[in-house]
Amino acid sequence: MNLDKERELFQNGYHLIGGVDEAGRGPLAGPVVAACVVIDDNFVISGPELELVRDSKKLSARQREKIFAVIKAKTAAVAIGVVDHKTIDKINILQATFLAMKKAIDQMAVTPDYILVDGGFQIPQLKLAQEAVKEGDAKIFCIAAASIIAKVSRDYLMTELDKKYPAYNFAQHKGYGTKLHLAKILEHGPSPIHRRSFSPIKEMMEK
Repeated sequence: MNLDKERELFQNGYHLIGGVDEAGRGPLAGPVVAACVVIDDNFVISGPELELVRDSKKLSARQREKIFAVIKAKTAAVAIGVVDHKTIDKINILQATFLAMKKAIDQMAVTPDYILVDGGFQIPQLKLAQEAVKEGDAKIFCIAAASIIAKVSRDYLMTELDKKYPAYNFAQHKGYGTKLHLAKILEHGPSPIHRRSFSPIKEMMEK
């Protein structure tokens, strides 16, 4: 992972670049979490943890947790935005993802002057210069860093929710539709944090 894209933007006169990504679009339960990681034009990739930064899905949980702390310590600013299951059901997962991204950006200690968003869509009604990058978490450092912050933050939230709803093993599968998770839903019915608009929860509720 390099800083080619960020350097190009710095050369074009931008000083604070924010990478934005989310975790939790696919699960059947819990929130969607977005993160924004901002780097400034003095930032360099230094040390073994930052050199490991890549798409969070390609790292182990232990690697992600190690890198998480270093990203927070060595970048200009980090923030997350959380949108709960009820809002996901109300406005749909795409709009909930955009809302989480906006929340993350709004909570930044510094305001980025350019945003790089993972995926094929720009964030609607964002009053900042931005660019959507397909598979950005595999190509662009600040997006990959945001993917790690979002994933670790959401995993933590799901582990906390596991304590509230221990019958569903949320700490293990984090709400994704694994065999174990589907078996627990069949056994106990949907929990209060299951997404009612997602299959197969939707069909179960209709019955």
